[in-house]
Amino acid sequence: MKAFTSVLITGASSGLGAGLARIFAAPGTTLHLSGRHGARLDEVAGQCRAKGAEVHARQMDVTDPAACADWVQASDSTSPLDLVIANAGISAGTGGGGETAEQTRAIFAVNVDGVFNTVMPALPLMQARCRGQIGIMSSLAGFRGFPGAPAYCASKAAVRVWGEGLRGETAPFGIGVSVICPGFVETPMTAVNRFSMPFLMDVDRASRIMADGLKANRGRIAFPWPMHLMARVAGCLPSALMDRIAAGMPKK
Repeated sequence: MKAFTSVLITGASSGLGAGLARIFAAPGTTLHLSGRHGARLDEVAGQCRAKGAEVHARQMDVTDPAACADWVQASDSTSPLDLVIANAGISAGTGGGGETAEQTRAIFAVNVDGVFNTVMPALPLMQARCRGQIGIMSSLAGFRGFPGAPAYCASKAAVRVWGEGLRGETAPFGIGVSVICPGFVETPMTAVNRFSMPFLMDVDRASRIMADGLKANRGRIAFPWPMHLMARVAGCLPSALMDRIAAGMPKK
């Protein structure tokens, strides 16, 4: 199992990013945290400092490639990064009357470009040291497009497939890549859902599963397993059958 002493996490002001920050917070660990909400980010940073970690927090938008690259490089200069988690993401659906072009582009800008903007500056730094771990936040929603949230599903599918391909590309350099595919977790993102969420999991439990998977350099960290199985099956079913199933599913 790997041990991480310098960890960078985007989207750390709430939800899974905050949960992961608290899991990795410990004496001897340096955390580099970013988020769009300054007050919430400062609160998470304080919680992590109380657990003994050294914390550097920056309010930042991952859709800004220059700002992201500057932050990653500055963080690495402070303490060489051995784990980078591209977690920042947003969600929306068609429940409000359809998915606009503006909403679609916003989701892709954060969920896809934001991942690229975080990971790409880190790779050459890790390659130079021949070690490191990358965590890419996807979702079980990335195994099949659903009419309730087409852009969200597509964005998570894009980073899942990219991460799976990147894993083989970076392995010769001693860099591991883990694609994280959670199901429903109790976060601000899921709090707005107006439908039943099977196998709903709390943030602490989900964060521990993700942290253990990253330490073990698992290629895919997908959970809970019944939802993972259903997502895989949904992705394999004929379109005509999935169209009938999806037609009865709730809107996000």
